[in-house]
Amino acid sequence: MAEADPVIPMDDLKNSSSAAVETDDALAESTAPRRKWQRIALMALLPLLLLIGGGIYYLSLQGKVSTDNAYLQQDKVSISAEVGGRIVAVNADDGDSVKAGDVLFQIDPAPYQLQVQQAKAALAAAQANVTALANDSALSGADSSAAREQIAFAQSTLERQQALWKRGFTTKADFDAARHDVAQAQENLRAAQARAAAARAKLATGAAVPGENPQVAAARAQLATAELNLARTTVRAPNSGRIAEASRAEVGQQVISGLPVMTLVDSDDSYLVANYKETDLADMKVGQPAEIRLDAYPGLKLKGHVYSIGAGTGSEFSVLPAQNATGNWVKVTQRVPVRIAIDTKSPRMLIAGLSSEVTVFTDGKTH
Repeated sequence: MAEADPVIPMDDLKNSSSAAVETDDALAESTAPRRKWQRIALMALLPLLLLIGGGIYYLSLQGKVSTDNAYLQQDKVSISAEVGGRIVAVNADDGDSVKAGDVLFQIDPAPYQLQVQQAKAALAAAQANVTALANDSALSGADSSAAREQIAFAQSTLERQQALWKRGFTTKADFDAARHDVAQAQENLRAAQARAAAARAKLATGAAVPGENPQVAAARAQLATAELNLARTTVRAPNSGRIAEASRAEVGQQVISGLPVMTLVDSDDSYLVANYKETDLADMKVGQPAEIRLDAYPGLKLKGHVYSIGAGTGSEFSVLPAQNATGNWVKVTQRVPVRIAIDTKSPRMLIAGLSSEVTVFTDGKTH
């Protein structure tokens, strides 16, 4: 038969339980002061750590000012036709990169080619007219010579009639007719001289266009205008950049002179406009270094510098400037636009309007 489990007397159990309780109480009494000092040390250390962290953060802000109210800007040119007409060809679309002089779109040149031909015909007519004026008899002096001969003949006839009149061998009518012929011949001479002066005036060259007849100069100017308008039917890029908003440039679209058809963004000349609080401008100067971070490209840092500080706050140039003359005026911190030039070439494509964060180091050092 197996041995029976030993039986522990109840007195021994009571004694062991009481001993364990006494041990726990002694242990609690010994650890209570240590927990109290730990709690005090933690309460003292936490404010100290906050104070140290605040000091470090304050020192990190010294010598620089930052703002996230900054946006990437690129110069934009509205492309429009200088002459009206129908678009017959489009060579550029949204997002295309173009160089200065590249053809963007073509306007129907047929009407302007006709204008060039008309101007050439007008020039030829003016040149022919000048040739005809140069060969006019009024300039040859023939009319004046004939008028002088007529005067001489009429004068001699008058002298004979006068001598006969004194001797009584002629009538009063013949004598008066002789005097009338002299006067008429003199008037004919003056008329011939006037016609010659008018012909010379038509052939004269003014001081504005020396050496060329005004009629020919005017016709030549009309021809140059027609040729210029013909050349303007081919619309070219004024500079390098990327095409945007080209949806209105469609074949068959009627273009009005001066109406924008597409936009050319100069992606080679990017800069930022950072709107700083007026309280951040105390130590800011032109030329101070800056650090640029773009929201679109996390981790990308670009170097730049302060190019210029705005001449007025943003509200000054708004369509409806704020009027603070009322009695309920509340002071609001104003924003001043600061232009930041980018000094380093970006490895990523820069897009106009991107949000960014700009830090200007007012102590002149990059941290």
